[in-house]
Amino acid sequence: MSLPLSESSLADVFVAHRAQLWRVARQIVNTGDLADDVVQDAYLKLAEGPSTRVAERPIGYCCQVVRNLALDYCRRHKVEASYRTFDVDVEAIDVPCHRSPDRMMCEQQVIHAIDTVLSQLPPRTRMVFELYRIEGLTQRQIAERLGCALGLVNGLIADAAKAVARCRVHMMPSQ
Repeated sequence: MSLPLSESSLADVFVAHRAQLWRVARQIVNTGDLADDVVQDAYLKLAEGPSTRVAERPIGYCCQVVRNLALDYCRRHKVEASYRTFDVDVEAIDVPCHRSPDRMMCEQQVIHAIDTVLSQLPPRTRMVFELYRIEGLTQRQIAERLGCALGLVNGLIADAAKAVARCRVHMMPSQ
């Protein structure tokens, strides 16, 4: 049975369960300060909303409002972070090259060793590995493209990965 709720009764439910609602927000936004902001905005949204609402579970309704606002905060933060600049001309930054001649030679040896190992694989195994690692296709996409079972694709990738793993002896430790 649904009960019509005025904003004051929703506000009462919200205030009574504020700690629980704060924890819901905290789990999503990962910081206490942002959780405080979310809870405050959610309360204002409920208090300033339409004068009557129908909710079977008022606490569930309040939780959903908090959850939606917390997710909106996360999305907004992600978008803002992608556009944020700090007045630094990235193109003008001089990044020193830490690749010594020895390191470059080692990298060339590793590439040559991997290419040699891959050339010794059966053609279908090499093709599946390249589709997966180089072209970035999913295993399901590869199986559909080749008209074979997903398990076969998984096995072929594992076989190629084992073969490539033998090239680790040529790799220098990270510096």
